[in-house]
Amino acid sequence: MRAAGRSGRVRLWDRLAASDPGLLRLTAGLRTVTAIALTLAVLAAIGVPVPRLVAGAMAAMVATFAIREKQPVRQAGTLALGLPVALASVSLGALLNQHVVAGDLFFVALIFSAVYGRRFGDRGTALGLIGFQIYFLSLFVQATPGVLPALYGVIGVAFACSATARFVLLPQTPAGTLDRLRRAFRARLAQLIASQAKLPDAGPEEVEKVLEELRTRTARLHETALMIQGRLEDGTSDPAVARLLQRRVADAEIAAERLGLLLLTARSAERTDTLTLHLPGAPVPSGVESPVRDGAASALRRDLRALRVLMLRPAGEASGTALAQVRNRLLGYREEENLPEASPAVQDVFRGLGEAARASLGLRMALDGPQDESADTPATTRSREELDAEDAAIEISEEQEPEAEPTGLRRPTTRAALQVAVGSSLAIAGGELLSSQRWYWAVLTCWIVFLNTASTGEILVKGYRRLLGTVLGVVAGIGLAGLVGHHTWTAFALVLVFIFAMFYSAPLSYTLMSFFVTAMLGLLYTLLNTYSAEVLVLRIEETALGAACGVFAAAVVLPVHTDRRTNELLVAVLDRLADVTRGAVDQLSGGTGGDLVERARELDQALADLRAATQPLTHPITPLRSRRDSVRYVVALLETCAYHGRSLAATAELLPTHPSIAADPRLRGACGRIVHNIEAIAAHVADPRAAVEIESGPSIASMLEPGTLRTPRYGRVTDRVLRHLQRLDEAVSGLARPLGVTGGPTR
Repeated sequence: MRAAGRSGRVRLWDRLAASDPGLLRLTAGLRTVTAIALTLAVLAAIGVPVPRLVAGAMAAMVATFAIREKQPVRQAGTLALGLPVALASVSLGALLNQHVVAGDLFFVALIFSAVYGRRFGDRGTALGLIGFQIYFLSLFVQATPGVLPALYGVIGVAFACSATARFVLLPQTPAGTLDRLRRAFRARLAQLIASQAKLPDAGPEEVEKVLEELRTRTARLHETALMIQGRLEDGTSDPAVARLLQRRVADAEIAAERLGLLLLTARSAERTDTLTLHLPGAPVPSGVESPVRDGAASALRRDLRALRVLMLRPAGEASGTALAQVRNRLLGYREEENLPEASPAVQDVFRGLGEAARASLGLRMALDGPQDESADTPATTRSREELDAEDAAIEISEEQEPEAEPTGLRRPTTRAALQVAVGSSLAIAGGELLSSQRWYWAVLTCWIVFLNTASTGEILVKGYRRLLGTVLGVVAGIGLAGLVGHHTWTAFALVLVFIFAMFYSAPLSYTLMSFFVTAMLGLLYTLLNTYSAEVLVLRIEETALGAACGVFAAAVVLPVHTDRRTNELLVAVLDRLADVTRGAVDQLSGGTGGDLVERARELDQALADLRAATQPLTHPITPLRSRRDSVRYVVALLETCAYHGRSLAATAELLPTHPSIAADPRLRGACGRIVHNIEAIAAHVADPRAAVEIESGPSIASMLEPGTLRTPRYGRVTDRVLRHLQRLDEAVSGLARPLGVTGGPTR
């Protein structure tokens, strides 16, 4: 019974770790709620009236969520600097509250400074947020000079409680966060393999659903890998360890994605197009009529379950003779040992299982340290030796020169600060026409729609989502205010619940976050005895006005149109794709490719930025359906290109130590057409008037003379590298049509 309970807790923890990588959302919500609850407890113990309780709760929330730095020392420094900023802000708010013109001018100047402060990194962003939000707090509680001493004490208590929650009750170190992210990566790997295990048995009516699940879990695994990449520098003390973890995470991700493609190929009459895993609604591979049911399929199902266990469990939990035998069997497939009698496509799946098991072994060695080698077979020993040789070959690359940043009005922070200042001025003027008491809601909305946005389309979508969440929140707020009435502590308890839900849901849905914010505000108005249905309806009006002012300002003040923004990011993705491809093939041809894994991660990050920027074009409300489909198709093709680029980089990194991969100079020539086409497409996107054409010709494999590149066994350079080059060539050529690049001479 005890073992069953422990197993249930482990499964629950793994599910939570997979849904919230690093437990970042859970920690943010709990830390904020703890800071607010502690503030309320301290203030209530000394008999502070309800309006001060509300001010304390809001100050504690701001002091907690504004700080985003990873290192505890820097967090403490920012929190210490934030207190005088908060005190100065609430003082100016109270003093200027009665002077309309002076107060409005200062508010606009404060907003400009807060947005411009983002150029100074996380600390500048945090101090700007604190200054703006505390000034807003002074307007919300209608602070006057006479109550400033009391507000100083409330804000001081709030900052102290925030520090206690952050550093004492719920501490979070970069190393701890990285460790939780690694566990999340394992959990998402296991989820992906569980989805892949459904493919052999999926009937014609089920395969589409399984394929969609496969796409979703592949994307989530990639998201977690990027999050780990972002935490490596702060979470490890040794750059060599960070480099090793980066490589092992990349290996595991690529091996898992390749296994999915091999499984799809085994279910189809012909080789599966990589686009199947990246384009929502892509057709199921041809020839999928019924599940495979034979001896090889039974062994495949067994080995997929075993691989899932190997991926999921840390070394201490995955020890034992039985699991060692499973691991040895899977690794043996890499050496052509005990392959079942089956079609070549199914045998490829077993070889892919062996590659995934090797990636699992490498991940385990990197994360968990030395392993028990007593039960190793010769195949397992060779895999360990390969991994050890790779580890020994790691060299820390030289730091790259930082890219030159734009200056003057071209600087993003300067442009955004001017835009939000103009939008806020319009929001103040319009908001005061709607209400002389609640005009600041319009300003708050205008401010918020500019956070983490970079184009007019992104601001429009964010404003729409905020308005929708506000409307739904008003309905909930009206109902809750009637139920709670004047039960002060019940209302505060619900406020804490909504705050937790707000922070937990923020990365998932901005609409949902806005809903919880508005519902919480309905309860706060009840506590301040200023609640009425008219007040909440006014909030909808002010929110709509603020969003409209933000969109207008973004459209007329130094505008960055969505097309321009996406084109710039598309060129960046193509440049990094060419860089990765050129470097990987150069190393596979006998040259030196540099830090290929880091380049591959830069490609992935650029693609993630592009994906976020295209949301306005792919949003369900967009009226241009054909354009939406075209954008989705282009992004899916780029994801396919990035997959093959990552795979080429990972294979090239193996070259110095892997016994079955040898350099071949002819690959450099075979790669020339691909790089030329990538650069031609990038040039056309950057300048549609550029006279560029893509080249076409025979397949990559046929461009090479027979000889050493004939495939003697799975895993050698032709079977893997040429396959990736061929698919990359096809995907790049496919990009030319939707982007309007014409074909040229055959090469």
